Amino acid sequence: MQVRDRVAVVTGSGQGIGAGIARRLALAGAKVVLNDIAPDKIEQVGKELDAEGAVAFPVVADVSAKEGAESLIAQAAERFGRVDILVNNVGIARDKWISKMTDEDWDSVMTVNLKSQFLTCRAVVPHMREQSHGRIVNISSRAWLGGAGQVNYSASKGGVVSLTRTLALELAKFGITVNCVAPALVDTPLFQALGDETKDRLAATVPMGRVGTPADIAEAVSFFASDEASYITGQLIYVCGGRSIGSY
Repeated sequence: MQVRDRVAVVTGSGQGIGAGIARRLALAGAKVVLNDIAPDKIEQVGKELDAEGAVAFPVVADVSAKEGAESLIAQAAERFGRVDILVNNVGIARDKWISKMTDEDWDSVMTVNLKSQFLTCRAVVPHMREQSHGRIVNISSRAWLGGAGQVNYSASKGGVVSLTRTLALELAKFGITVNCVAPALVDTPLFQALGDETKDRLAATVPMGRVGTPADIAEAVSFFASDEASYITGQLIYVCGGRSIGSY
């Protein structure tokens, strides 16, 4: 899947799924712009990629704010002269039953998970239109189908799906594709922080019998980001081990 010499921006790439996506694209020859709000995390990922001969450029920015999103895209374009691929991965969870969920729980999740994607897409579109080429890959979640105790998270991820489909219609005539990847359980630092009993219980809900890895998600993202996916837009692919069709 051809991404060599393409310039790819990956938000939330300091760890977990984002780091896995950045690594997959970088080792395939893309010039990757790493992004996180934690400098030490993206610097570490950048050093690891540099050691493997890949090109990685870290940018600290809060993409849930207009200034941060615009700064990230501007720095990427200034450094490499163009932006070919945008992967919107940054996200948080604040899971609670609705009776205990606060306004801040709702607002923070919607801002980080959904508004950030709107802001980065709006910032990158002028560059991609000028090139008559672009790949936008948004990370949603199986949870957009519904998850008890996740009304804020599920709503934000459902919004990502709608954002993806609408932008695909708006941007197709400019040679820009917009697609969406929906993971389920993935072995990230957040998952590892759970107790062993909880991890085992959750893993048992996956029809394939295992939790996914960042590399699993990265493969799907890499396909949507590639030259070969030029006639695919507005689509959602689940990378979930069958959890999206199995019993919850």
